[in-house]
This record gives sequence, structure tokens and C-alpha cells, in this order.
Amino acid sequence: MAELIFTDDAGDPRLTDFRDLTTADRRPDRPGGRGLVIAEGTVVVRRLLASRYPVRAVLGVRRRIDELAADLADMAVPAYVTSADTMARVVGFHLNRGVLAVAGRPEPLTADQVAAGARVLAVLEGVGDHENLGALFRNAAALGVGGVLLGPGCSDPLYRRSVRVSMGNVLRVPFAPVREWPGGLDRLRADGVRLAALTPRPDALDLRAFRRSAPDRVALLLGAEGPGLSPAALAAADVAVRIPMAAGVDSLNVATAAAIAFHELTGRG
Repeated sequence: MAELIFTDDAGDPRLTDFRDLTTADRRPDRPGGRGLVIAEGTVVVRRLLASRYPVRAVLGVRRRIDELAADLADMAVPAYVTSADTMARVVGFHLNRGVLAVAGRPEPLTADQVAAGARVLAVLEGVGDHENLGALFRNAAALGVGGVLLGPGCSDPLYRRSVRVSMGNVLRVPFAPVREWPGGLDRLRADGVRLAALTPRPDALDLRAFRRSAPDRVALLLGAEGPGLSPAALAAADVAVRIPMAAGVDSLNVATAAAIAFHELTGRG
């Protein structure tokens, strides 16, 4: 079972992984960044504990640690128990959720590994907003998307805010970068995946019509909020598809649009 360690010392060196989280969750190559995966709240911490990510430690108030007792039962990690005030002084802000966990990053997956066997994939370009990215992963998990591939301009799914907004689902849905863009998408096509670019263009095929004739495997290309997919990404797709909308409305938030398309393409529509 995880070792319970009680401390009320905000300067305790054993709490270094949790210190100043506004900077600690940056990439290792940025000032203050340690490259750790940080989970907040009972639900997200539970998903981290059940994931492939190597958990380093847990920090929380006693009530939250007790709620995670069953999840921690078989884990040889320290669980630090402290007060809400001490937690706030350690992490640099007041944490309403009352519990945190930190983990290292495992060996990243490749695009081929993520795509293997997936019936529906999401392929993102330029999705740099952490909250949109987290919401996309939450939608992908809920609607049965097999994996997410990240093109240029996407933020790191393992940033603390993305992990939180996804409710920990970035830890469950496999993802990998597409190293060559958009040429790397040809590997999907060669593997029998049809590439469908989601766009509000009026000449694009109605998503519902596409679903009726969709092949067994589909990769849905999604672009950034505002500019959408680049001309190169649109040209690399096999088909452009759109979500029909009422007159006077030309677009949706990217996470919302993705959820509608995922619902259709995974057979849940």
C-alpha cells in the first residue's frame, strides 16, 4: 500500500514535485519546467493511478487521500497528507479539489502505434489552446475515438490545464505526433484510412451523408479555432465534410464540432 506521510511543513523537500505548479508543469526546456504530469482532483488522480504513467507521489488533505485508499492500495508511492493551507503554500495557489498526483512521462507512442487498429481517429492541426485540447480528448474518450494524432501547432496534451479539462482522459486516449506534415498522413491512407477534413466550407459534403457511405476506418482532420485547417491539410484530405448549421452561424467551437463529428462517425449518432 502507498505509504502515508503526514507533514505540515510547506518547505518539506519531499514536496518538491508539487512546488510552484504554475511554472512546474511547463516543458522541461522552459524556465521552471520539470516536464511532470500533474493530476488534480479525485477523479483525475484516480485515472492517473490507473494509467501507464509512472506515478511519483500524491499530495492531499486527509479526506481526499482516504477517498483514494482503494486506488492506492497496491501502489508503492508516497502519499503526503497535509492541510489545505499547507497545500496552497506548496503549489502556489488554493486548490479546491484537495488532492494532486504527479507522474513522469513514459516512452511516447508513435503515430503508427496509435493508428493501428483504430476505426476512428482524430487528427489535429494548430489546436494550441489547452482547454480546447483537453475538451477534445474528453469528447474522444466519451465517444469511442481510437486515438489522437497531433500535427504542427498543437499544445502538449499533458499540460496541467489540458489534463484537468479532459478529466484525465488524455491519460486514457492514446496520442502521438505526426512528424511529417501533411505528408505523414499518407501512411494512414496507405493503411486503408480515409481522411476527412472538417470545414465550414459550403461546398463540403454534409457529415451525415458522408457517414452513410463512410469506409470502415476514418481519420477526422480538425483545425485551430478561427483559421481552421491549413490549405495543405485540406489538400491532403480525401474529402471535405461539414456540419449543417442554421443560417447566420458559420462555425462552432472546435471541441464542440469534434464531439458532433465523433458522435456521427463512431456510430453513436
